[in-house]
Formats: sequence, C-alpha cells, structure tokens
Amino acid sequence: MKKALIHDWFSVYAGAEKCVESFTNIYDDFEIFSLIDFLNPNDREKILKGKNANTSFIQNLPFAKSKYRNYLPLFPLAIEQFDLRDFDLVLSSSHAVAKGVLTHSNQLHISYIHTPIRYAWDLYHQYLHESGLDKGIKGKLAKYFLHKIRLWDISTINRVDCYIANSHYISRRIKKVYGKDSDVIYPPVDTNKFELKEQKEDFYLTASRLVPYKKIDMIVESFANTDKKLVVIGDGPDMAKIKAKASKNIEILGYQNDEVMIDMMQRSKGFVFAAEEDFGITPVEAQACGTPVICFSKGGAKESILDMKTGVHFDKQNSEELLKAIAKFEQNYDKFDPNLIRQNALRFSRSRFETQIKEYVEKKYSEFKDKIK
Repeated sequence: MKKALIHDWFSVYAGAEKCVESFTNIYDDFEIFSLIDFLNPNDREKILKGKNANTSFIQNLPFAKSKYRNYLPLFPLAIEQFDLRDFDLVLSSSHAVAKGVLTHSNQLHISYIHTPIRYAWDLYHQYLHESGLDKGIKGKLAKYFLHKIRLWDISTINRVDCYIANSHYISRRIKKVYGKDSDVIYPPVDTNKFELKEQKEDFYLTASRLVPYKKIDMIVESFANTDKKLVVIGDGPDMAKIKAKASKNIEILGYQNDEVMIDMMQRSKGFVFAAEEDFGITPVEAQACGTPVICFSKGGAKESILDMKTGVHFDKQNSEELLKAIAKFEQNYDKFDPNLIRQNALRFSRSRFETQIKEYVEKKYSEFKDKIK
C-alpha cells in the first residue's frame, strides 16, 4: 500500500494529534498532508516522527501561524488542491475539512472523524453568540461563509469509503449530518503515563482550557456555594470571569505542566467534568489514576464513565444539578474502587487503539482490493 495521511492542521499537540501520533506509530511510511504545519520540534518528533507535512497555500498567507482559523472560507479550496492520485490508501483525520480531499474510485479513503465541523453544525448558534457574530455586518459575513461550508461539507460525503467515529456520540452525529453509518473506535489515551493511587486527599479537581463550552465557570460557581475545596488547572479567555466567581475554597492554578497535572489527578478525591465533549480524554486520564469522575451525562464522557461505578453522572449543565451530583458522590464515596476505576480506563489505552486501527485498515483494504479486481 502506498499510503497518504491527511490531518486538518498541525499547530498544537492535542487530542486529534494524539490519534495522528498513533497512526504514524502503526505505519512509518505515510506521506503526510495538512493545511498548515507549525509544530515545534518536540511535537513534530512525537506526532510525525520528525517528518514535515505537505502543506497548502494557507501555510504562506499572512499571520497563518496564529490566525489560520481566519482563513476558514478558503479551507475547502485548499484541501482539494492536494494531489493524492498515486496513493492506494488515504487515511484522513478530520474535525474540519480533511475528509473532503479528492480521491478516485481505485483508492480506499478511510476517515477517522473526531466530529463533523462543530461551528458549522451542532455549535453553529452557540459559536456565533459567543464570538459576538450573531448580528452586524461581521455576523452576516460569518453566517454566509458557514452556510457555504455546510454546503461544501455535504458535497464531500461520498468522498469517504469508510467512516470511523471516535465515540457512539459522534457516530450519531455522523448519521444525523451525513446520513452515513460509522464504526466506533475510541481514541487513544496514554494510560501508562498515569499511575494508580489509592489514597486520596480531600479536594476536587477540574482541568481544562478555560473556554465557554467547558463550563468551568459553572463548576466554580457551584463550589463557591459549598465549603469543599476545588483546584482548577488551565488557562484561557474565561480566566477573569472564573476568578471573579471563585471563593476562598477554590484554588486557581492556571496552566500547569504534565507532572503537576498527574500529581493532582492522583491525589484528588474526584475529578469534575461538565463539558459536552466528542470523547473527552482528561476524564479517562483521571480514571487511570483511580480517581472517580463527576461528569455531565452527554457526549463521550457518558460512554467512558460508568455511573455509580467509576463516577457520578448529572443531566443538566447547571449548578443545581452539579451540586446534587456532588452530594450523591459524597454519600457513595466509599463504594468507588480505585482499582476498578483504573481498569475501566485501560479499555481506552493507546495499544488497544493502535491494534484496532491496524486491524480495521487492513481488513477494509483487503475487502476493497477484492472488489476492484
């Protein structure tokens, strides 16, 4: 197989890039394509094994390194300029436009979907409101371009032969938006980096980028109405708002490195997660430490956290429901077994992901070759 790997953009080492890291662990002979590639040397070595991606014209536009998202209207055109006609297998890693690359009938295109384009579909109205784009001239332009993105996204549906979703939650979204069935392979979590610690301390932890949909402000507001200690790790645009809501029992640490994060996850009595995520890696990392999770019961977290076994679910993203969940968690705390919690996390391990992806790709490719003989 001559193999091409397409990813939306390489700028940071986040959840989608951890999937790409695994793809390049499985196969070391991918030729790699992306709209932009601004990885630092350490991340490049981990994700791409030191390779550079073939990039689009977006790479050379003004301020592309920091403002590449401003060029969203050009992304469909840019992704279609990659010439992939000589490859047997095309594997796309897509949360925006990567699935829209052009392929022909003698190529197998497998797309690992992190999500259909959030700001064009599910989060469209939320995105416009939070960005201040729900009115005015800029708002009208944003709505027009997102409308065009939706039309293009729908036009690319049949460019993919096999869809893989990163959770059953995303599988349902793929069915809703694209009308396509998908197979579910959960993303990789580096569970080996997180060791079990059975002895916990009397504080709760939440960790995330401080952006509106993560609901860290709601978590802080809830704990401000209790005497329970909460530690917040992370930074982002909502920092000032979150600090304003914090009381004396809430400690806001800002950004912290992996060593501090792991230590806090291991020692905390419970991890609090209130976002509606496509999958959600941090709650699984917490469980890998033997730490139970209080989570919003929608999105991927509903699948990775077992209610009343490895954590407690709550049904609405508001303080009242979260406080009820905390009370339920406290009442049943002795029932949570750190060893069982870690075992649950191990079903999302990196080795499991890489085995499943390799078996899936080779099975689908074998079937495809038989069809086109």
